[in-house]
Amino acid sequence: MAKVLYITAHPHDESKSYSMAVGKAFIESYKEVNPHDEIITVDLYKEHIPYIDADVFSGWGKLRSGTEFGQLPKEEQAKVSRLAELSDQFIDADKYIFVTPFWNFSYPPVMKAYIDAVSVAGKSFRYTEEGQPVGLLTDKKALHIQARGGFYSEAPASELEMGHRHLQVMMNFFGVPSFEGLFVEGHNKAIDKAQEIKENAIRRAQDLAQTF
Repeated sequence: MAKVLYITAHPHDESKSYSMAVGKAFIESYKEVNPHDEIITVDLYKEHIPYIDADVFSGWGKLRSGTEFGQLPKEEQAKVSRLAELSDQFIDADKYIFVTPFWNFSYPPVMKAYIDAVSVAGKSFRYTEEGQPVGLLTDKKALHIQARGGFYSEAPASELEMGHRHLQVMMNFFGVPSFEGLFVEGHNKAIDKAQEIKENAIRRAQDLAQTF
């Protein structure tokens, strides 16, 4: 039995969002094929995702120097413990499905905050004695579902896409050996074909769910 994190970063549901509609189709098909897997939904617009700020750095620094957790100021305790919860949940999972829109050539900032939260030395990666990073999540699998109103899969426009590319870099940094992308593209460019584009993406998601 696998533990799957279904991580969404969209303020809308599947009735308004192409990426969320495709994500829903994928996860429903996945459940049919893997009825015993545990699916945990992480809606980043509803979860509390602390930023890595001065309180966090201060709390981490004190803990490294030997200060007891209970001696930290309450604001530091709250942020440090929440970040630990998020990273532990991420590391404990076997598979990740990220669902995002394509905003300003990337994705919503809450996704970046989440990736920062789970990027923890000693948990998702470590440093060698020479200072080289080594990914620790070598038994995981990840998928990114992203809707893009235009076409960004091929050059030169592909150079402008930074959301999927950032996730790809981070999954590689974490040592995740399998990372795929499922893209819904062109529905704002070819409005007359928008429904067809959406339906084709849903079929691709359902097919991919059979083997993910």
